[in-house]
Amino acid sequence: MTGAAAGEIAAQSIRVGVFEVDTTPPIGSPVAYAPTRKIVDPLSARGIVILSDEQPIVLCAVDWLGIANEGLELWRKKLAKAAKTTVDRVSVHALHQHDGARCDLTSEKILRQYGLGGTRYDTDFLKLTVKRAAKAVKQARRSAQPVTHLGIGQSKVEKVASNRRILGDDGMVSIIRWSKTSDPKAIAAPEGLIDPWLKALSFWNGDQPIAVLTYYATHPQSYYGQGDVTCEFVGIARNQRERDSGIPHIHFNGAGGNITAGKYNDGSVERRPVLTRRMETAMAAAWEQTAKSEIAADDLGWHTREVLLPPGKHLVEKDLVAQLEDPEVEDDWKMYVAKHLAWLRRTKAGKTITISALRLGKAQLLHLPGELFIEYQLAAQKMRPEDFICTAAYGEYGMGYIGTAEAYTQGGYETSERASRVAPGSEQVLLQAIRAVLDP
Repeated sequence: MTGAAAGEIAAQSIRVGVFEVDTTPPIGSPVAYAPTRKIVDPLSARGIVILSDEQPIVLCAVDWLGIANEGLELWRKKLAKAAKTTVDRVSVHALHQHDGARCDLTSEKILRQYGLGGTRYDTDFLKLTVKRAAKAVKQARRSAQPVTHLGIGQSKVEKVASNRRILGDDGMVSIIRWSKTSDPKAIAAPEGLIDPWLKALSFWNGDQPIAVLTYYATHPQSYYGQGDVTCEFVGIARNQRERDSGIPHIHFNGAGGNITAGKYNDGSVERRPVLTRRMETAMAAAWEQTAKSEIAADDLGWHTREVLLPPGKHLVEKDLVAQLEDPEVEDDWKMYVAKHLAWLRRTKAGKTITISALRLGKAQLLHLPGELFIEYQLAAQKMRPEDFICTAAYGEYGMGYIGTAEAYTQGGYETSERASRVAPGSEQVLLQAIRAVLDP
């Protein structure tokens, strides 16, 4: 083979490098609801670097509650530099474990102004973790392996997900099915609208698997809130599959904003291993059902849209500042106020959100922001029913929940002024962006 011919083959190939770093907070560091008091299961950031004849692409999943605002900017900027690519080709997502860290450097700056710095965010730990992740990305780029085949598989997950919003006869939310539920009516109610499928996509070099990515939509909580750090049942199942198979395993949380395990989880210690087994069983089944097909660089495409989501009308800057200045307002509420103010100011400044999709033959990996309702994930699948659509949500976390336009008329926690920082018009903006990246 001539040197020219060999160079042409190399230019047309895809290579994938895999990375993983520890993201476990130190004892005493704040997690979602309390300082870290114990490490039950370590946390990690896992991902891949995809190399081709185009600029590199980085996909990363982090065992944290959420990554927002300047926190997400830092992740994307540092990983892009390490991969020698542009920021718009880096997608970072949290898995949303409630005993994991929050990463929002903008809200932390606001809290610090009012004497609450360090109470919700451990800035030194967060920045050090990003630095270590960037180092791992750089190594993954250097050690990337050729990809000859893509694997696709899926399996139904039994008795994990359930819709958290149970409507009454008047069309309003009458029962909220939380992650841990003891209400007999909430348990007895039907699962409601969910996406029951766990999807798996794998990269192969001949007969050798390089990595597997899985996707499933649910809040990943069993019991939580005391500072006992864990990657929860989704992360434990992922880790066990990786140990059993020897294949690097990266898991992404889908559009699980209005999805929990509440119908099947009473919050007892005994339920976590039950939910873990159900997830692990589905992961194994999706792997067993995997069908491989050849893939080349011509089968790869990366498409993005930058969007601005309209802020909720309840976000009024002077009112938010007044609450932060008021000594009578509780510190816990000021945390929410700081997040409201951070998101409002960034939106006013024109800070956009990247919506992206990676096309790999008939597979499309869709990357979306926030605690997104399952309706968006299902809508994306209907837009391209002939494709294998894998949705990763919990990207930009600054806006909190993103309901459908109709959901904002139905009440419930997720679309409340506390939980959501966007207006109902966000649905139209997002659906247009999703269609644009799936149908370039």
